[in-house]
Amino acid sequence: MNADDLPAMKSLLEREGLWARKSLGQHFLLDIDLTRRIVRAAGELKGKPVLEIGPGPGGLTRALLESEAAEVVAIEKDARFLPILSELAPWSENRLRVVEADAMEVDERELFDGVEGVPIVANLPYNVGTPLLVKWLKAGPWRGPMTLMFQLEVAERIVAAPGSDAYGRLAVLAQAVSRARIVLRVPPRAFTPPPKVASAVVHLVDRADKFADLDALERVTAAAFGQRRKMLRSSFASLAGARAESLLEAAEILPTERAERIEVTAFCRLASLWRAAQVSS
Repeated sequence: MNADDLPAMKSLLEREGLWARKSLGQHFLLDIDLTRRIVRAAGELKGKPVLEIGPGPGGLTRALLESEAAEVVAIEKDARFLPILSELAPWSENRLRVVEADAMEVDERELFDGVEGVPIVANLPYNVGTPLLVKWLKAGPWRGPMTLMFQLEVAERIVAAPGSDAYGRLAVLAQAVSRARIVLRVPPRAFTPPPKVASAVVHLVDRADKFADLDALERVTAAAFGQRRKMLRSSFASLAGARAESLLEAAEILPTERAERIEVTAFCRLASLWRAAQVSS
């Protein structure tokens, strides 16, 4: 099937009198060539169900349905777009399932009923991109690789290396679980309406040795990066109290270092030690 045979999305939006809602962080991708590039960046989808978040009028959805994915499950919070999306169902041979829901509240395990390794491909609404990523980083076996559009600044924070200005909590959490890289940069003019900032697509694939206790790592990095200019013996003390310095030393981290210079693996050691100390106390 070829999405070029479908009515132009701009004409559908005009027909329905639809516009992007700033409160939902909506910016639409209407260029089918661009959405095809995003789908190619996601890798092999043949025979797999795919999860999409915030399809809006269906620009990326069309490209996903052109692929050999077994099914596209699209979660859309804005009911205005359900009629337009429903028109794609017969064209796609009923491989599209639209779920009207808030993606932050959905239990994806119920959507996929025991299926493992489901790829996520999405142009994420700007206002929920980071919390959705953290949610999925914690996900169980149902989740597979992720190919996600973020504001460029957020994308750079996800892939940042220690010592860089962008390195922080999000980089540690993402890289403790996955190998992340920017695969596509997208200018504002590619969207309708154009946002004020550039965007980028990040591809994340789980590490074989991914860190399991992301809740502990969240707590540790919140303390460590909460006061970036302070030495870790001070900033980490907000979480670990009097044990902060001894835990840092046990994790092979100099207490006088600052958070932005600490490798992901060292933060993982510190999170494990902090968790063990919590259990034993």
